[in-house]
Amino acid sequence: MTIANSIPSAPLTTTSVTGETDQEFNWKHCWYPVAFLQDLPPKEPYSFSLYDQPWVLFKNQDGQLVCLVDRCPHRAAKLSDGRVIDGKIECLYHGWQFGTDGQCLHIPQLPADTKIPAKACVESCLVVECQGIIWLWPGEKELADCDRIPTLEEVDKPGFIHTDFMLDLPYDQSYFVENVTDPAHVSISHHGTRGGGNRKNAQPLEMEVLESSVEGIRGRWRGTQKPNDIWKHIDFIAPNLVLNSAHFEDKGWTFGLALYSIPLGKGRCRLLARGYRNFLTWTAKLRPRWLDHLNTNKILEQDLPLIVGQQAQIERLGKSLKELYLPVKTSDTLVVEYRKWLDKFGSSLPFYEGYSTARHATQEPTQNPVTPNRLQRHTHICSSCNRAYRTTIWLKQSLVAVAIALAALAIVTDHSLLEIVTVSASLLALVLAVVVGKFQTHFERSYTRRSVAPSGDK
Repeated sequence: MTIANSIPSAPLTTTSVTGETDQEFNWKHCWYPVAFLQDLPPKEPYSFSLYDQPWVLFKNQDGQLVCLVDRCPHRAAKLSDGRVIDGKIECLYHGWQFGTDGQCLHIPQLPADTKIPAKACVESCLVVECQGIIWLWPGEKELADCDRIPTLEEVDKPGFIHTDFMLDLPYDQSYFVENVTDPAHVSISHHGTRGGGNRKNAQPLEMEVLESSVEGIRGRWRGTQKPNDIWKHIDFIAPNLVLNSAHFEDKGWTFGLALYSIPLGKGRCRLLARGYRNFLTWTAKLRPRWLDHLNTNKILEQDLPLIVGQQAQIERLGKSLKELYLPVKTSDTLVVEYRKWLDKFGSSLPFYEGYSTARHATQEPTQNPVTPNRLQRHTHICSSCNRAYRTTIWLKQSLVAVAIALAALAIVTDHSLLEIVTVSASLLALVLAVVVGKFQTHFERSYTRRSVAPSGDK
């Protein structure tokens, strides 16, 4: 399905979304975003999970994407720990090799004339690439419909640019969807951050649910401080996309932020964010991708400990959200509508937390949630930031080596002027190494919020 920018005259999807329906939602008959194609290692296995089921991605000899269960049938080792050889994935433990459809093609421990057992195969899953994103269909392959991939109409239009960002988050997907359907928190939680908000803009909001059905929710909101403020749209396209968009008719500007997500498992989800616009496009062309990601990480990390704590509290109390939440119509309308959508249509999900109903995962709640650092959650899975990070490591090591070499030269030289120059250059190299080392931490450590009194706001 192609998602159009949600201006009043545009439909949510190519399929009409109406009110209550008798349709059932089947989570296996949906497409799940795995990674941006540009972030997929070209010659290495790529591991991920869907509702705690581990999978591994790789490319065969023809460059076709292949997805197999990440478990060798021999002794249950992870295939993703292995390597890709001539388009086949090889288990690192005993060298068993598997092809495109999961068939075992080689077992080194068997004689050449021995037939490979039929059970020595791995379950495969359908994956496709669309608009630069890799999509997984977990259901029966014959039922897969590529037309139902939620693509973005504006991404393919001339005059539009888009930027991509990926991040693993240490909480359930439903808490992420709740967070990004809540515009009211932006002014407070992201105060003073570039692309964030300002506490002075915290205000009652006018919010409306335009449509709701098994396919998702269509809503809109606007501030009440300014007369005739434009409507901003928030659409939830079930089960993996929240689209925030706005259209400024007087300028012809269109902005959108598509927030795709995949439920990796209990207490884990992955965000694939794609921002697009048709104005100030030159700024995106000047800034490297990794530089944009530093600020995006900061924004998301401002919410991260709050949501982790929120989920831990709810799990500890064991009560429904209807009992725990105190929603107000001027900020929480879309959040409550999403949780009620889970009440209506979430019964097939492996686990979910609706507004008045829930299905809990089999594992126990995490008593002391661990929030991995930025290096684990983002840098390692982002090709741009990973390259920049490795460059900072190399540059710091090189500067230290240069400093040592110059210091050694200063020791052995007899020329006083040369000694002064080499010592100065050595100190400069050390200072630069320290500066690069501090910058390197931006790829490793999460943002830590510092308390600022509201009276100090400017």
